[in-house]
Amino acid sequence: MKHLRVLFTVFLLAQMGMVFAQEEESEATDNSLKGQFEELERKSGNYRANGIRYEVIKLSELYEVKNNIFDSLDNNNKTIKDLTNTITANEAEIEDLNGKLQETTNKLNSVTEEKDSISFFGALISKGTYNFILWSIIFGLLILLLFFIYRFRNSNFLTQQAKSALADLEEEYENHRRRALEREQKISRQLQDELNKQKK
Repeated sequence: MKHLRVLFTVFLLAQMGMVFAQEEESEATDNSLKGQFEELERKSGNYRANGIRYEVIKLSELYEVKNNIFDSLDNNNKTIKDLTNTITANEAEIEDLNGKLQETTNKLNSVTEEKDSISFFGALISKGTYNFILWSIIFGLLILLLFFIYRFRNSNFLTQQAKSALADLEEEYENHRRRALEREQKISRQLQDELNKQKK
């Protein structure tokens, strides 16, 4: 009779646990990798057998987290590739613009050497008009130079951002690999211990 009471109590507790579990599952879940790992840890169970504690994780849930990790890695690699292509295109454009700037600077130097002459495009003009035109060219070149500097810094910022994202991704991958290796070693040890116990 006492056993029936215990079984009835266990049955009621199990039913209450299922109700609470369904309520928790209905709540919004965190779909980030960290949230998925926390959910996997929350759903994992443990039990003791022969004085040894075992951790239990559903393989389907582990595979789902694994697939999500690889999807995240693929997305991050694609983003890195896109950013690298953008950086390469920006660097080529900067090199082209620097060449054009050097060419324009050379032309400006030749104009500066000829500033004592008043002939401009074959027409005689006053010195004031000549100076106005010359300073307009210089001002325009300075605006172009500031624009080029801005583009260069923007490209440099994107490069640093891509490097930082790559470093974060590599660190996350290394941490995941280390944890997976530790889990695999732990499971292997437990399996070996169990095999050794069964041989005895």
